[in-house]
Amino acid sequence: MLKRVLSIFSFCLLTLSLQAQEEAHWIRKCDISPDGTSIAFSYHGDIFTIPSTGGVAKQITSNQSYDSDPLWSADGKNIVFSSYREGSKDIWIIPSCGGKARRLTTYPGAETPLFVSDDGLVYYSASIQADQKYDRFPGEPQVYTVGINDGKSTLFTSIPMMNISVNTNGIVLYEDYKGYEDTFRKHHTSSVTRDIWKYLPKKVQYQQLSTFVGENRNPVFASNGQDYYYLSEEGGNFNIWKANINTPKEHTQITSLPTHPVRYLSISDNDVLAFSYNGELYTLTTGEEPVKLNISIVADSNDKDSIYRNINTGAAELAVSPNGKEIAIVAHGDVFVVAPDQKVTKRITNTPSRERGVSFSKDGRTLYYAAERDGNWGIWKSELTRKDDKYFAFSYEMKESLFSKEGETCFQPSVSPNGKWVAYLRDRTELVIKDTKKGEERSLLKGANYSYQDGDQSFEWSPDSHHILVNYGANGGWNNMDIAMINIDNGTVTDLTQSGYNDGTFHWALGGKAMLWESDKNGYRSHGSWGSHDDIYAMFFDTKAFYEFTRSSEDDSISELLSKEDKKTKKKEKKDSLQVEKKGLDLVLDGRENRIVRLTPISGAMGDFFLTEDGKTLYFIRVQEQSVDLCSMDCKEGDIKIIRKNFIGQFIPSADNKTVYIIGRGISKMNPATGKIESISFASDYDYQPAKERAYIYDHVCKQVEEKFYDKNIHGIDWKGFCDNYRQFLPYIDNNFDFQELLSELLGELNASHTGARYRHISRVNAGRLGLIYDLEYKGAGLKIAEVLPGSDISMVDPEIGSGDIILAIDGKEITEGTQWYDALRYKAGKRVFLKIKKNDKKEPVELFVKAGYSDYTLLYKRWVRQREEMTEKLSGGRIAYVHVEGMNSRSFREVYSKLLGKYRNCEAVIVDTRHNGGGWLHDDLATLLSGKKYIEFRPRGEYIGSEPFSKWTKPSCVLVSEDNYSDASGFPYIYQTLGIGKLVGAPVPGTMTAVWWENQIDPTIVFGIPQVTCWGLKENRALENLQIEPDILVYNTPESLLNGEDLQLQAAVKEMLKEIDANKTK
Repeated sequence: MLKRVLSIFSFCLLTLSLQAQEEAHWIRKCDISPDGTSIAFSYHGDIFTIPSTGGVAKQITSNQSYDSDPLWSADGKNIVFSSYREGSKDIWIIPSCGGKARRLTTYPGAETPLFVSDDGLVYYSASIQADQKYDRFPGEPQVYTVGINDGKSTLFTSIPMMNISVNTNGIVLYEDYKGYEDTFRKHHTSSVTRDIWKYLPKKVQYQQLSTFVGENRNPVFASNGQDYYYLSEEGGNFNIWKANINTPKEHTQITSLPTHPVRYLSISDNDVLAFSYNGELYTLTTGEEPVKLNISIVADSNDKDSIYRNINTGAAELAVSPNGKEIAIVAHGDVFVVAPDQKVTKRITNTPSRERGVSFSKDGRTLYYAAERDGNWGIWKSELTRKDDKYFAFSYEMKESLFSKEGETCFQPSVSPNGKWVAYLRDRTELVIKDTKKGEERSLLKGANYSYQDGDQSFEWSPDSHHILVNYGANGGWNNMDIAMINIDNGTVTDLTQSGYNDGTFHWALGGKAMLWESDKNGYRSHGSWGSHDDIYAMFFDTKAFYEFTRSSEDDSISELLSKEDKKTKKKEKKDSLQVEKKGLDLVLDGRENRIVRLTPISGAMGDFFLTEDGKTLYFIRVQEQSVDLCSMDCKEGDIKIIRKNFIGQFIPSADNKTVYIIGRGISKMNPATGKIESISFASDYDYQPAKERAYIYDHVCKQVEEKFYDKNIHGIDWKGFCDNYRQFLPYIDNNFDFQELLSELLGELNASHTGARYRHISRVNAGRLGLIYDLEYKGAGLKIAEVLPGSDISMVDPEIGSGDIILAIDGKEITEGTQWYDALRYKAGKRVFLKIKKNDKKEPVELFVKAGYSDYTLLYKRWVRQREEMTEKLSGGRIAYVHVEGMNSRSFREVYSKLLGKYRNCEAVIVDTRHNGGGWLHDDLATLLSGKKYIEFRPRGEYIGSEPFSKWTKPSCVLVSEDNYSDASGFPYIYQTLGIGKLVGAPVPGTMTAVWWENQIDPTIVFGIPQVTCWGLKENRALENLQIEPDILVYNTPESLLNGEDLQLQAAVKEMLKEIDANKTK
């Protein structure tokens, strides 16, 4: 027995020894213990500790949820960390030796621990509620403290702080936050980069310590409470620097690690530093070189190589087989074939990479699709190999091969109706056709179009297989696309529409004798540069077809009555049909502008459409007042009917046009003769391979940047080298939180805006919002109201409720002292809640029902704007107008236009505030609006009643700018300044005027950005990306001014405008 026990013990030791050989890499968020003997870190979504000399790590948490952000308590007995184990990111605490975790915070948002003080307070960041007086733009995080022992949360400051260190005297060092930019962007030197600040809480005094114009982050106090270490790119790369709070300009570089950034700096009480560098954990003792730690993990992995799943939703693309018995779809990046009548689904491809764009051969035995394999998109085909097999859904032997040339980027295959050709895109915009038997290739269109995002190019075969319709943007027509026709026999390209408007979504109709398309020529157009209503038009290439389509119903009946079908007529029609198939339709292009019919009588936001073969009925999708509906229209009478409400999708007709499949919110099949619709289901096994899928996404990102980044030289960096470096860490990542950070670290090497990766973690936890600002100083039962936001539901239900009133109970549950408002309103968002409120002037509480919202952002934003309007009116005596541009979009423009030319038309000048604007596409419209020059007045009988231009502002203006202007909100100040319209007031604006494509991945929770269209400044002869715009009047809002409800930048703008309009009066 003893021998057996010893054998088991020896086996366990051997197993432990073997497991200990598994090294851990991609170690990121870490914190060294106060005594410097241990380091806590996050790995695979759990918390581990390891001796500060390296070795075998001990697993502290093992929850299925993601745990991260470890911080040691001052006594080293506990570890504070963040976790999603209750649905949202909260702060928890656990004994440092392991044990049961205890929850410290309960806000259903995202709390991130920043620092643990000696007195047991955990400082954390969260966007809960700023102080009532705080003047900064809504939506930014505040800093709170929560007691380790009592669990009581208190607002520490409304100033955003990204990293914090507090010395024994209570002096706070922190990393500031000026505005949006991806956290992992590197090497940029602009106004939005972060700085190190000192904060004295007792005196409420702030002092910026760092002076380098690039990134300065992650300060940590040394043991003497005067010196501090921090991370900075001042030396060219994120390294550790040292300074003193009294002489911060005398800073010294401590490390000189090359190429990659130092991240997640922490320090022990004896001044041993710990940090992450290129996925590895390091320590550093003063005067010595950094030491890399070897880390071994003994833990069971939760990551599975393969997970069996069933897939029955998410179909994104569809093709119909020639006989209509099968449809091919793409779901989660794989190709499936469905036999709808038999309810059978067959999986065709089984890869962790993505396939898209499916098309059947004419005989239905070959299926073409695009697939990204070995780093390249190519056109692939799967063929049935057994002669007796007719249908993919019931076959088991197939052969897959590459159809396009190896190494070329090709996708979007489409087989011609006669089966001879496959058309596809090469290098995203070149239209190529390839003979299915001979392999002969022809390039039909090259250099005419630009592809903004994959799949945005459209082309369609004519029924006779001799022509192709294609979107056409030659000669700078990117913003006003035309539609062209290509004759594949002679290569002739004819621009059919030649319009200054946007033409798109086109289909052949009436057997190839006409084209239907959408255009915004006669539709309502947005004030902004983007957005308009469309109509559906028909262009005829056959005069007889045009005549028959446009003649009246009465003429149709007469023609039908007089027509006589004899054998000669039928024989001639059959002969003509054979000739058409061989030579192609004789399309009449001359005079086509006279053969255009607007089909839809009312413009709207249109989806796809289909015209029946007889030309009598048009089916189309259009946005109605409250839904998106499938409609039908009698083309003769113009009568419109709604066939199905809340219906959206793309129409894919069968070869005989007798069935139309619609793919959108699921798959549907419509009989165009009757309008009857039925749903099509599919279901198949699905082999989910998470690790391989992440590897595919990673390589896909590398390839996309290589091919689509706006600068073909990729800012001169070694992109391939960076891709190779970060790729080595993929085997050590088993979740999307860490994967997102890996991708962002890689993309951060680009030193570009509009990039980085995002992971959409879905939290189902919420807190109802009542449109109230609560009194954070109140102590007592209930929730004390500090302010009721105008426009809130509660302000409408009972306008008398106001400051000082107390909510005693919600849905019958009394609110005890110390209860946070978000705990009292947990899971109440979107619901009708019953409130009992004690008013100041009433003895008895009032009871009322209100609907709790999901967010108060809009109400808080309107409050912020209203405050600035009132400040401007007060400071200028009503002489100056104030408008804020919330976003670079039509809705924001309408708000500005309405106020500027309505409410403020009699003001003498205007302040246009673009601060905290995230962008869009509005720069030219705003510049045009503000650049008006009055040239005429209307004076009937000597009375002034107006002037021209009446749609522009003709008086002085200035523009408020900040570090938080982004994208097109960076472009507009540049344009405003370049055109000399007026002055810029405020803080410098980072150069981020680049258009981005945020690409969803095969895993829909992962998205990443590629900045790919830059704006080129003609004056500077360079890209506006990374070109900072300097204001004419430099003014910063200080932390003190923000806390006091002051807007120094607005004050400076008012002063400047008053100066200008007074000067104009003396001229």
